[in-house]
Amino acid sequence: MSDKNKKKKRYQSGMSGGWALEANDQAKDVKKTYFKLLHYMKPYNIQLIIITVFALVGTIFTIIGPKIMGDATTTIVNGLRLKFTNQGGIDFSALNKILLQLFILYTAAMLCNIIQGWMMTKISQKVTYDLRKKLSAKINRLPISYFDKESYGDVLSRITNDAQTMSESLAQIIQQILVGIVMVLGILYMMFSISWKMTLMSLIIVPLFGLGMAILVKKSQKFFKTQQDTLGDVNGHIEEMYGGHLVMKAYSGEQQSIQAFKSYNDSLEESAWKAQFFSGVMFPVSRFIGNLGYVAVCVVGGSLAMKGELSIGDIQAFIQYLRNFTQPITSIAQMANVMQATAAAAERVFEFLEEKEVEEDPTNPVNIYDENGAITIKGNVDFDHVAFGYNPDHIIIKDFSMHVNAGQKVAIVGKTGAGKTTLVKLLMRFYPLNHGSIKLDDQDITDFTAYDLRNCFGMVLQDAWLHSGTIMENIRYGNLDASDEEVVQAAKAAYVDHFIRTLEDGYHTKINEDSTNISQGQKQLLTIARAFLKDPKVLILDEATSSVDTRTEILIQKGMAKLMEGRTSFIIAHRLSTIKNADMIIVLDHGDIVEVGTHTELLLKNGAYAALYNSQFEDIEE
Repeated sequence: MSDKNKKKKRYQSGMSGGWALEANDQAKDVKKTYFKLLHYMKPYNIQLIIITVFALVGTIFTIIGPKIMGDATTTIVNGLRLKFTNQGGIDFSALNKILLQLFILYTAAMLCNIIQGWMMTKISQKVTYDLRKKLSAKINRLPISYFDKESYGDVLSRITNDAQTMSESLAQIIQQILVGIVMVLGILYMMFSISWKMTLMSLIIVPLFGLGMAILVKKSQKFFKTQQDTLGDVNGHIEEMYGGHLVMKAYSGEQQSIQAFKSYNDSLEESAWKAQFFSGVMFPVSRFIGNLGYVAVCVVGGSLAMKGELSIGDIQAFIQYLRNFTQPITSIAQMANVMQATAAAAERVFEFLEEKEVEEDPTNPVNIYDENGAITIKGNVDFDHVAFGYNPDHIIIKDFSMHVNAGQKVAIVGKTGAGKTTLVKLLMRFYPLNHGSIKLDDQDITDFTAYDLRNCFGMVLQDAWLHSGTIMENIRYGNLDASDEEVVQAAKAAYVDHFIRTLEDGYHTKINEDSTNISQGQKQLLTIARAFLKDPKVLILDEATSSVDTRTEILIQKGMAKLMEGRTSFIIAHRLSTIKNADMIIVLDHGDIVEVGTHTELLLKNGAYAALYNSQFEDIEE
């Protein structure tokens, strides 16, 4: 089942009032995921060896402590026995030496733990930092098709929540497991050195403990994966609703949005509480099993003490070792749950990093610059038997061929879904072709680097995009090396300079995050000014004037006419009155060219173009 279908299934079951958690909602391959994670830690092998040494030394010092403390207890007990029989008293000189040893041991153990904890935290943060850099770089290498099938919120969740989960738990896992294993082995040795009989009695609890932990870990494993997945669903829904909250309110979709959020939130709550519940149950279960061991040790230890085979101090030390023996096992068992959460998060991160990237640039790309750095491309464009479909089973553009001379103005018209916008996306190499080729100045566009190819184009989309920054910065996005004066000239050419100067801060006015402090038409004018500033060889206008009023549209058309002089231009428009002066009008229908000609020629044919053109006036009259 695909991720998309799984999400759909979750949504549908959530809307019906209950969430069925699927059995396969867990990390697919925990071992493989951790091997990948260790690979990312390979540059830090030396630091990890140093950490291991400090952890071993600190743990050994901690393990020796109870035995020495038991010697102190034995010294006190023996001294009191001598005092009660008037044969002597407590040897404070020997006791002071023992206490000094304890102080030195525990101080050294503390310092070792602090050093290795500090180093491990730095490494884990560095690994997470490197991963975030890779994730950020990966976004720019992913094909546009990836974002057609994945929600922005889920991508954001992988970069923030999943990376953060890895960061918080990575150091904890390595420290707890490393220290825990050394602690268990060291304590086991000390227990055998005190009494092999009591040790064997104590080890009876280990199978019980292991069985209990195995059951709990197996139960909780799938819920940690589901927790991370549904967290991505929640983030995706919130991001979409926040980004489109005006549309949502306009269509009174609040209740539907709340219901959808409740479904996602219910799923997150259910998986999260189950994961945390099974994780929390481990501690009381381990305490219960540990208490059974204490009872057995007390019985056997008391018997050995009466026989004189063990001292009181040794029994005290053994009981302390037994208590410490279950603690690292409990910690390791609890780490199993943390490891599952980390594996689930890491798997989502690695899945993202391993997504198929856009095709690599050619080894010997076409050089488009002269010795002064100017672009030498003229702007001849050829479509040669192009076939394409977003889904290989559904081809939108079947067999498209066209030649455009440099400097020509080509208008592309057709009904919605005819393939107009798809055509220019292919020209920009946003998607790979299923068949055929596209050439720029007789060079296949795959022979250019993506940067060089797109540097030849200027694009103004129907959905105007501005980033949070000043108006000056947003226009300069078309040419980052442009001077302030060049930005102003571009704004004047786009007939937006007057509007900008009416603002309190002029060109230094801040555009907010959603660009809601200016109108849609003003946003479009700024993106057109950005295209002016870029001064491209090929211009693409995708419904560029659809969001402005008639008066502004007339001004823009004059500016566009000047901008398009000497440049190859592709104009996608629904308002056919705006393309009367195009050198060539191409009428598309389901990806096929049905008519080609000038405005006058196509009207005389009285075909598909004439029908489209006349229908617009009929709509106006009605």
